[in-house]
Amino acid sequence: MAATLGRSFFEVCAFEREAVQRFRDVQIKLAPAPAAGAVKFPDSAGAFHYDTGGGDKVHSITSNRFISWTTSGDAVQLMEHSLDGNLLNNAVRLRFAHCQVMPGGVAVAETPNNVVVLVATNQSVHRMLLPHPKRMYRSDVVTELHLQSVLTDVGKLNLEDACHGAAIPAAFSPAGGAAGVSAVWLTQHGDANYALASPAGGVVVVTLPAHAAQGEAFVTELKTSWMMRRLSVWIPSAMRGEQSAWDGVASVAARELDDDSLVLAVCLDHKLRVWSLRDQACLLEADMLDYMPLVWKGAGRCSGTGHRVRLTSCAASGLCLAVYLAAPHMGQFVVLQLLADDNNRYSLEHISSLFCAQETPVDFALTASDVWALWLDEDNNAVVKCINFEQNVSGKWNQVFVQPRPEEEVHIGVDQDPRETYLDVIFSPHRFTAAAIVKALQIFRRGPDVLPDVSWEGLKKEVTLAVENELQSSVTEFEFSQEEYRHLQVQFWSKLYTCCLQYQEALATPLAISVSPHSHMACLLKKGFLSFLLPCFAIDHLYLSSDDHFLSEDDVPLAEESSVGADVAALMSCLRVLRDGVSSEMASDMESALQHAESPERSAKLILDKILAQDNQNVVEDIQNKLQDVSNPTAAMLVLLTELDLETDLDYGGGPLLPGESMSVRMSASQLYSSATAVSLVCQALSHVSATRTLLCRDALLLLKLCLRLGEHVLPGGGPQLLQIQQEVIPRTSQLLSSYFLLRHLSRSVSVQVADDAADANLQRLSALHLNDTPALINSAAAVSRQSAVEMFYQSCGRKLAVRHVFSQSAAAGGPPAAAATAWNDSMANVVQLLAQLLWPSNSSFSFPECLMANCQYTQLQDYVRLIAPWCQVNIGSCRFMLAQCYLANGEGHKALQCFQEAATEVEKEEFLMRLTGAEDDQAAACSPALRYYNKVLRLLEDVGLPELVIQLAMLALAEAVNDVSSQAALWTRIFKHHLDLGHNSEAYEALIQNPDSSMQLDCLRQLVVVLCERAQLHDLVHFSYVNLHDEVVGIIESRARGVDLLAHNYYELLYAFHINRHNYRKAGTVMLELGVRLGREVCSVRGLKKQVNCFLAAINCLRLIRPEYAWMVLPVSESEHPGASPKRNSDGEFVGPPVKRQVDILELRDLEKEFMMATCRLALVQHQPRAAAVVVGTGPCELVRLLLDAGLFTCARQLCGVFKLPLAPLFDALTFRCIKLQFGGEEAQNEAWLWLAANQLSTVVNTKESSATDEAWRLLSWFLSEFPSSNGLHHRQVLVKLLSHGVPPPDWLVKSYKEVDAAALLRLYLNFDLLDAAAELAIEYVDALLGRGHQYFGIKTPLSARNPCVWLPYTPIDQLMAVLKDTQTNRDLYKRLADKLADYHKMVENATRMVLASR
Repeated sequence: MAATLGRSFFEVCAFEREAVQRFRDVQIKLAPAPAAGAVKFPDSAGAFHYDTGGGDKVHSITSNRFISWTTSGDAVQLMEHSLDGNLLNNAVRLRFAHCQVMPGGVAVAETPNNVVVLVATNQSVHRMLLPHPKRMYRSDVVTELHLQSVLTDVGKLNLEDACHGAAIPAAFSPAGGAAGVSAVWLTQHGDANYALASPAGGVVVVTLPAHAAQGEAFVTELKTSWMMRRLSVWIPSAMRGEQSAWDGVASVAARELDDDSLVLAVCLDHKLRVWSLRDQACLLEADMLDYMPLVWKGAGRCSGTGHRVRLTSCAASGLCLAVYLAAPHMGQFVVLQLLADDNNRYSLEHISSLFCAQETPVDFALTASDVWALWLDEDNNAVVKCINFEQNVSGKWNQVFVQPRPEEEVHIGVDQDPRETYLDVIFSPHRFTAAAIVKALQIFRRGPDVLPDVSWEGLKKEVTLAVENELQSSVTEFEFSQEEYRHLQVQFWSKLYTCCLQYQEALATPLAISVSPHSHMACLLKKGFLSFLLPCFAIDHLYLSSDDHFLSEDDVPLAEESSVGADVAALMSCLRVLRDGVSSEMASDMESALQHAESPERSAKLILDKILAQDNQNVVEDIQNKLQDVSNPTAAMLVLLTELDLETDLDYGGGPLLPGESMSVRMSASQLYSSATAVSLVCQALSHVSATRTLLCRDALLLLKLCLRLGEHVLPGGGPQLLQIQQEVIPRTSQLLSSYFLLRHLSRSVSVQVADDAADANLQRLSALHLNDTPALINSAAAVSRQSAVEMFYQSCGRKLAVRHVFSQSAAAGGPPAAAATAWNDSMANVVQLLAQLLWPSNSSFSFPECLMANCQYTQLQDYVRLIAPWCQVNIGSCRFMLAQCYLANGEGHKALQCFQEAATEVEKEEFLMRLTGAEDDQAAACSPALRYYNKVLRLLEDVGLPELVIQLAMLALAEAVNDVSSQAALWTRIFKHHLDLGHNSEAYEALIQNPDSSMQLDCLRQLVVVLCERAQLHDLVHFSYVNLHDEVVGIIESRARGVDLLAHNYYELLYAFHINRHNYRKAGTVMLELGVRLGREVCSVRGLKKQVNCFLAAINCLRLIRPEYAWMVLPVSESEHPGASPKRNSDGEFVGPPVKRQVDILELRDLEKEFMMATCRLALVQHQPRAAAVVVGTGPCELVRLLLDAGLFTCARQLCGVFKLPLAPLFDALTFRCIKLQFGGEEAQNEAWLWLAANQLSTVVNTKESSATDEAWRLLSWFLSEFPSSNGLHHRQVLVKLLSHGVPPPDWLVKSYKEVDAAALLRLYLNFDLLDAAAELAIEYVDALLGRGHQYFGIKTPLSARNPCVWLPYTPIDQLMAVLKDTQTNRDLYKRLADKLADYHKMVENATRMVLASR
């Protein structure tokens, strides 16, 4: 709907919620000493509005920009404001030493290059030249949000220099009272004029020549005579005795006209006098009593101290002036036009006389068409009115609904905490200024001990701490009841609240009213802040105005027909009666019902019952009488509801702003109403409108309920109208009431400050949803100010949408773009209206909840959804989605999942959800919107870290993907992944089996294997059935096994268990064989060798479980002869040919046993000598035997030789050599020998004290000789050769043993080493053995006998021995003994031979 404006205005305070405004103090010392006598002027204020440069500009750097000031004592507080950008360094406090600033003594003017500030005090006049905004930025457009104020460099000026000020002579120094009036203006030549009321009567003008003229100040005194004198000497008229009878000026005004300056003064004798400063002549004198009614003529006998005069210029009528005439119990504004003839004679033409009730006048402003007036009533409340003096024939003033004072008492419910309630009230948006709270806190603490730069949050903490400290200090008892403590809380908090009320009231004291002559922006200047006067909408104007403001149906702008207008006016009168009849308790009941999202209709029924029961003022009867004058109540009510309904189908889309303009102009226009002041102003205006319309809708609902009660008594149509009211009008009214209450609630709910980690988490969630185009987070400085939710929305994105639409509306209407920005009343009303439409819950726009979500305002977002859920049928799914986001942020995942499910049904119906589910690529476009929605939510839940919810939602999404195989595969993959992450192995396996995509299934299978292996959950991995995936599982495990570290992972063992579990023993053995081979080739450590031994042992066991004819396996062959080499290139980097196929090697059980033995021996060697680990890899059996013998591991070496059928000669040779070394070694050798002896321990251990390492070594050698005999005593011969070659006499046991094995070989060995004595003794013993004496010691079973088998004697070595003994003189005895034995032997041989021959 279009924003229909009424004739009234409403006030909106514009103070910001930051800490106390900090002024930069500038001290000016121009007066040498204080003036004689106590001089005290009242506080004053004013404002200067920049010229925007004409109506053809879309936007300017001076648009909506003005400078305000307040004066108090010796100080002038200057502050520059802008609604289109935040101004930096915009507050300055000028202090004039020994001076008092005069009322009306401050003015600001602008030249093409400068902004000139003029100040008049009782002892001096001052001028400050500041740079013009257009010169500061060298452009007429603004493209930045933060701008430097023109007041930035005030402190750099030498304000005590003669060109910046001058002292007023003491004789002309104004005194207090009526003489303390002044007017200040700047001429087109740059001269600064200060018109002051002379203490002796008349007007004195002090002139500062132009800054470039470098002249001295001079004074001109204006008299009533027709001649004026230029005072070259400082001689006042009082000293010359020329004091006139009219002395005393009530008000002064001045205006430059052509090359002259006209000074106008309303004097105490009720006359208006006009002087020409150029001609120094009084041009006109008019008695204002002539314009007063005859009944007021008696006022002429009273003093005219309350008279005021104001000037304005307009293109149509030239110079206009308005004179306020104050009389007892009455007041009158006389609007006159100043006319001049060709002879430069001036006259006054009466335009209008405006009458008003007598109240305490404060200020008034005159524009080209209106008079704005400010009074104070009996309760010291501001009263503001305006009137069009040209077209208003009836003389009826338009109302301005000023901001009401805060409630004097705070209602605290029984279930509410007093501290929280008072804190919410005190720190609610725009209730109290920071300065009022700080001042109240100082008084409450009874000292100025407040932090100088405390933030808004810090101020809240200080207030809480102060009240708590006061409460604690007042408690004298250690124990008291909860009720007593609550009473104390209320007592102290109410005390602080009262202090806040008092200082807020003091700061809200009105001082002046200002209206821009260019944009008609009206401002109310107060002591502590300023407020704006915005146009009232027609519907609000009708509801807030009293009956006496409606003189005809034409005053109702909502209806085209006069009859409907009369009905609407009568209905509004009924609503006002109801408004006055609703008590605060009843209003609180409705508020509570709306706050708790209860039915407004039910609450209205209860309130109406109370009204009927307590109708002491005949409210119902009065309403019934008024309704008798309404011809069609239903139609009139529908007109009101239509005007109230903000539902619209307007598109706030992202079209370009001002497409026909340049980029700089578009950027400048985009800054319209973007400052912090504008944010506060617009959102407070919306709060005021929504609060007013909430009451209007409440009263309308009560009236409709009353109509149903009264029935046909008030409804002429009877039944049909009753039915229409019940079924259509009441539900619509109830929904409007809830909607406006929602807007009011949002404008008062305070946003929370967001921590950095929460903002980062929220940004991550938005990125997961691909909602990066949502409004960006506002900066931290804005968050500290604790804006309302509406202010945050307006600052984030609402303003841009509204401003774009304002300009598009102007273009659609055919008007120039500049009209949208320069018409203050219309543009501000449009922005407020458009902002309300953006927030209206029944509109399709969903930008406000998006803004709350983007700025982490989850509490406000939940509250928003809660309030609209019972009645709003628009964006239902989007709201559920936002609520789910809130639950996610608060850690309530299951609630969030439920909301996500509920939102899925509205995916294809709502704009936000359709934008959310927009296709990102061609693959996503092929999916249904519901599936795209589920995918977005699943991605969000994954980023948040809620795998259980991902699984649940993915199972629901499968129902939407019945005909979409790729989506099913993706969903099953998600389900598998999160089941696996949660440790649900069986569920993950089931999801893997259900996956219809083979490639994804294989990926999942690979992940399942890897993860379960890493978790050591091999039991589950092995026992899964793997339907149709057996070979894939084996391939995955094999590839993993061959690609990772052998000792860090156990994939081979897993594969072995996998095959064993399926009774595939050959494959299980092959796996262990491959692992063993790789371990032997790649791992050179004790751990690797141990594992290799176990692998070969497991492989042997597997083969033994197979039938013998199938007990074989294929030997795994390395793909490259050089591990790690490239399969495509050789060592020179050249391409190699295709690999040559190799013959497969088949291993049987005996082959595995050999490998097992090799591994066992390598392990024993490395365990005994760790340094040997580097050399055992790849060694063959013979080389390994050598290494074992070098290490002293004779037992292992013997076993290896036995398996590979290798000769034991190296073993006996090495062991004999070690015995020899021990035989001749020292104690150190003995100690070292125990190490290798321990590795070759025998089963029969001899524990004797005499046993030594040497003895143990010889015993070990003896054991080997006895356990492992050789043919022909080869081992014995080898040992003896080793001993004899080293000159070591053989031990007796060895000789004895060798005699049993091969005595002849022992004899030859003695002969070879020239051991003649031993050889002779051996030969003798050997002959005796043949003869039957000790034959068992030589291994002879039967001695020489005719009955026994034949025996033999080694004659060759004996003959050689005999020959040597015969030639040696020292061995004659041995020779004789041996010869005798041989003779005996030969004799026995002969006898035996004869006996044998005889027996034949």
